[in-house]
This record gives sequence, C-alpha cells and structure tokens, in this order.
Amino acid sequence: MRGWLLWMLALLALPSWAAHGLGMGYEPKYPASFTHFDYVNPSAPKGGDLTLSAAGGFDKLNPFTLRGVPPVGMGYSANGFVFSEYGLLFDSLTTPSEDEPFSQYGLLAEDIQLAPDRLSVTFRLNPKARFSDGSPVLAQDVKYSFDTLRSKAAGPTFRSYWADIKEAVVTGERTIRFDFVRQNAELHMIIGGLPVFSRAWGKGKPFDQIVTEPPIASGPYVVDKVDYGKFISYRRRPDYWAANLPVRKGMFNYDTVSYQYFKDALGEEESLKAGALDAMEERSIIAWVRRYKGRRFDSGELVKEEIDHRRFTGMQGLAPNLRQPRFADMRVRRALALAFDFDWLNAHLFYGRRGRTQSYFQNSDDLMAQPVISAEEQALIDKLKNRQRYIDNTKGELPRPDSSGDTADGLRRNLVKAQALLKDAGWTYRDGALRDKAGAPFVITIDIADRSSNVVLAPYARNLGKLGIRLEYRLRDPSLLKKKLDDFDFDMAISLVGGSSSPGNELYDDFGSKSASEKGSQNLSGISDPVVDEIVEVIVNSHDRASLAAAARLLDRYLLHQHYMTPMYYGKQYFIAHKRKLRRPDAPLPQRLLAGSAMLTMWWIDPSAK
Repeated sequence: MRGWLLWMLALLALPSWAAHGLGMGYEPKYPASFTHFDYVNPSAPKGGDLTLSAAGGFDKLNPFTLRGVPPVGMGYSANGFVFSEYGLLFDSLTTPSEDEPFSQYGLLAEDIQLAPDRLSVTFRLNPKARFSDGSPVLAQDVKYSFDTLRSKAAGPTFRSYWADIKEAVVTGERTIRFDFVRQNAELHMIIGGLPVFSRAWGKGKPFDQIVTEPPIASGPYVVDKVDYGKFISYRRRPDYWAANLPVRKGMFNYDTVSYQYFKDALGEEESLKAGALDAMEERSIIAWVRRYKGRRFDSGELVKEEIDHRRFTGMQGLAPNLRQPRFADMRVRRALALAFDFDWLNAHLFYGRRGRTQSYFQNSDDLMAQPVISAEEQALIDKLKNRQRYIDNTKGELPRPDSSGDTADGLRRNLVKAQALLKDAGWTYRDGALRDKAGAPFVITIDIADRSSNVVLAPYARNLGKLGIRLEYRLRDPSLLKKKLDDFDFDMAISLVGGSSSPGNELYDDFGSKSASEKGSQNLSGISDPVVDEIVEVIVNSHDRASLAAAARLLDRYLLHQHYMTPMYYGKQYFIAHKRKLRRPDAPLPQRLLAGSAMLTMWWIDPSAK
C-alpha cells in the first residue's frame, strides 16, 4: 500500500502542461504572443475570384466515406488526409506551421493540456468558433466527428491513424478529453488534426448515406455551386470566425475558389492559355518546356514561375502487389526495378530537372538511411525482438537504384542482371514471352488516371519487353481506378508513401501488417512484416527528434533492402503558370509546403493589376 501511495504521489508531481502550441520533441518556434506565420503576408488584401483546374471528376460532397470520389479543395478523402492541399471547409482542433518539422498550434482549440502520465490530452475550444450555419462549435460536435470518422461508416485510414485512442470524453460544453490506450509520443498532436463538422450535417442520416449534402463545418469557405463531375466553387465566409487568429492571418484571401474539371491535362493547358483559368501547376516538364508559349505569355498576361524547392517527398515508385505470389519473390521485384531507366528519362524527357528517389524519407536528411549504420541505430537494432531477422534481411550495402548513365551499355548491363534474377526465380523465356513453370506469360497491367503517365511508362514497357515481360497500361475513370486500388485489385500501381518530416502514426497505414488486408488503406504494396511493425512502434513511441530519426533510418534501410517498390523520381522545382494579377509572399516557400497549397491559401489577387 505504501509503495502504491508513493507511486501516486510521484505521478502527481509530474507536470501537466497547457500550451498554445506543441513541438514534436522541441520547443515550438512561435510563442504565444505571435501575430502571424513568417511565410505569409499578414496584409494580403481579400477579394477576387480564383479559377483552377482538376482532373477526372467527382460524385459526392462527403469526403470521408469510402465509396465515391470527392471534389478537390476539401483537404480530405476516404483514404484520410490529402496532405498535398489545405482544406477549405473543415477546421481542425490544431493546425501545423509549415516552417518547422512538426509543430501544431491552436485553431478550434485555444488551449491544449497533456496529462502528467501522457495518457490523455484535453482541448478547450475557442468560444468564438462557429459553424457555417451560425451555430457554435461545441465539445459534442468534436466527439461526434471523432466517433464518426473512426466508425465503419468512414474510410479506414482514420481508424488506423487513431488506433491508440480509447475514447473521446466530453468534460464540459467546450472541453473534450481524448483518452489513450497507451503512451504514444505524438498522439496528443495528431489528434489535433481531427476535422470537425456539425452534428446537424445530414439531418440525422447515417453518415455513409450523406452524399450530396454540403458539409456544415467551421472553415473559411462553404460549398457554393456544384455541377457533379464538372465544376465546383467555394465561397469565402464573410463571418469566418478565425480570420484574425495568428494561425489564419494572411491566409484564404480569395472571395471564391472554383475548380473546372477536365478529362486530360491537355484540356487544362488550353483553358489556361485561353484565359479561362487563373493558374495551373504543371507536373509534366515536357509540357512546361514545349507548350507553355503563346501570345498571353509573350504579353505578360500569363507568367511562368519555376520555384525551387527541396521538399520532403517520400517514396514515389511503382508498387507491385505483393499479394500476388509472383511479386512476393524479391528477385522478381529487383529485376523489375533494373528495367526502369531513370537516367534516360531524365535526359530525354525531364530536361535534367528530376532527382532519383533513393529513400522513403527523401530530402529529410536526418531520416534517410546512410551507408554506415550509426551508433544510435545499432543500439536500437540490439533492442529489437526481431533483431536477427533485421540483420539477416539487411545484409550487404545499402541498396541504391541502379544507374544506366543514359547509355545503351548501361541499360544492357542492368537488363542482363535482371534476366539472371528472373531465371533464378524460375522464369524462363520461350515462345516469345517470359513464362512461369506452368507456362503462363508474365503480363503486368497498370491502370492510370490520365495520359500524362504514358511518356514514362512507354520506355519502361519497352525495357520490360526485352526481358519477355509485357506491360500494359490502361486509362481508367478516376472513380473506377480508386475502387480498384481500394480493393487491391491491381498488378502494379504508381504509389507515393512517406514524405512526412516527422513520421509517426500514419506509418501504421502505410506499412503496417494490419493495413495490408484492410481495403482502402495506403498500404498498396501489401507489406506485412513483423520487423516493419516493430520499428513502426519504435518510431511512434520516440520522445525526441534524435531517437525518432534513428528509428526512421532503421525503417528506411529495411524497406530499401526488401525492394518493395521501384523508385521513380522527385521534382526539384514547382512549375506554376498564372495570370499576372496573382501575387505571393516575399518570404521563401517553406520546405514542408507545396507550391499549389501556397497558391490556394496564401497568395492573393492584386486589385490594381489588369
């Protein structure tokens, strides 16, 4: 009894702390008295209409359910957060800064209090917070949002992301506590990203039956006009409750934001040149160099900007479906990677403006695996339950993508290696094709959403053909493609995983064994490995940046050694064409922030420009 009492007294002596903001293992950059983020223009004028483009189509206004495709601009999808954009409709409890690795500052929440035992966090809501229908944002709405997004009525990503949260408990009209199953170094921060919506949304309908009803949320915009699959516009709320908060100063400056949908990128380009669009981010370097020309560019009405960046990009690659036995063989995966000739693509298609992806944490210097294992990493390896499996599966040099040097000899050398690996795996060339022991030919199908991928996949198909492998790539409707990926009904997919400057709970969904079988997860490859699961746990429970970084390097090294994906490339510049009326802050673009997101949320229209 005496020991229990001493333990309780010691626990009570631990500090619980309240804050305006939190940093992951460090003191946040911005003090409680800050007036705005450094990378915005706090005096940016409000007004004007911004028209942008989007690809494909959409068929619903509820971004959180699994079935269907939501419009761009909402910031969320059934697969969780759309990290490439800010949401225009939904405010969250906290919001990140873009010039720190991982810091969160109060938005709906004006105060954040972490319990002494780190097993719960309490948020106190700002009494000024209002939904778009004028009703106050209350703790019951926050609980409703959390419970709903973690239910089967919503997509699976949030359930995975918040798996260590036991429950949400309303403790007052504007206070809510989240209780944790166990200590988790970042959980009190990531739950701050919970998108909050009103209990009145849908008027009592089951959540998965809310399809066309516009969300009732507390963000800066509301849905204005909708033409399903073709057009959507958002209107800025003149009564937006957070407009003058430090975390929103200088942001969301347009009166309306509209998206016109197109079936292919060429239609978007032509609309920009015709003056129907105000801006467009171009992802095809070929198009940027060759086609962004003409009268409006010559006159200065349209401006081309190349914005250099070194953003954390994660692993963009070709992901074979490991659920298929042929791809479960690492020799096959290595052979497929050897046929991807990045050097040729970069020299002939990308004008030397792409970099080769070499890490699942590309451009996060302290997270990327290095050739030599550090002392901190070795200490973590020694503590792993699956230590021997880790050692056995990471023997040899750290894998790096093979280079052809953009020479015929270099490509031939890589294909000879690939041929030997495939033969060793039991594949033989006969009757004009590479075949397995049963005589079935090696055929791979990749479904794509637009034709811009053709120029990359055509050379890859040509190289695979030299090995006897037939690669077929087919244009699919975006909604059908999404369903096929959600159901893991594919051979190989273009995938992007990782990319966070402070990895944590999202890794469960990216790489966890449980997510490999959960439809709609981000684990497209189907990675299911106890070593990966254990290292993810180490990362999630790291309490400082140094230990987190060491564990991330451990994970990166292991994933690279398994050759789960064929690394592709990453961009080193953003290419944006826009009308000259658009202005952007003088401050450099933060490393975390996408240029398209900055344009949407931090640029403005110069009222004096013509």
